[in-house]
Amino acid sequence: MAFTERSEGTRKAILAAARTLFTERGYEGTTIRAVASVVGVDPSMVMRYYGSKVGLFSAAVDLDLRLNEIPPVPHNQVGEALLRHVLSRWETDPAADPIMIMLRSASTHPVAAEHARTLLEGQIAAFITRTIGWDSAEATSRAGLISAQLLGLALTRYIVELPSVVKMDMESLVTAVAPVVRHYLTGELGDAPTAVTGAWP
Repeated sequence: MAFTERSEGTRKAILAAARTLFTERGYEGTTIRAVASVVGVDPSMVMRYYGSKVGLFSAAVDLDLRLNEIPPVPHNQVGEALLRHVLSRWETDPAADPIMIMLRSASTHPVAAEHARTLLEGQIAAFITRTIGWDSAEATSRAGLISAQLLGLALTRYIVELPSVVKMDMESLVTAVAPVVRHYLTGELGDAPTAVTGAWP
């Protein structure tokens, strides 16, 4: 669909309102009518641009982790680089990040959950293949574990605001969690870290 300058402004306003409402209310609590009301347009206008609530949600959480911006580093530093890259983006303004919209919605609606799985696993798996060299199947398995780690951090630090996680500065958090991510990237997944020594492969 071609947009005039005026219609492009309306489309962007609808998208901004949708992101705010999806963040505050989740997928189930957000309606086309509510989004239209915030922007001051008829609900049919929202449908014209985005087709459906699913289409609007997909546009609102068009997540790009920008993993191609992570500079090349040795294999044993990739986990730290990945973690620092993602956390740096969240620390700036977590409420504005599409991943937070997905987190608030994925637990209550299968559309949001499927979108989260597809975007996160796909982008991280591609990153793992590119940087570490695992084949597609192995990269996808490892991407799932890394996604679980990242989503857990996002949930506990920015949404649930677990005090023990919130109080850590970003570098301390990177130092604490990077060995886990590094293990998921390069370690033998059947081998757990040794509880007595705390040593990682």
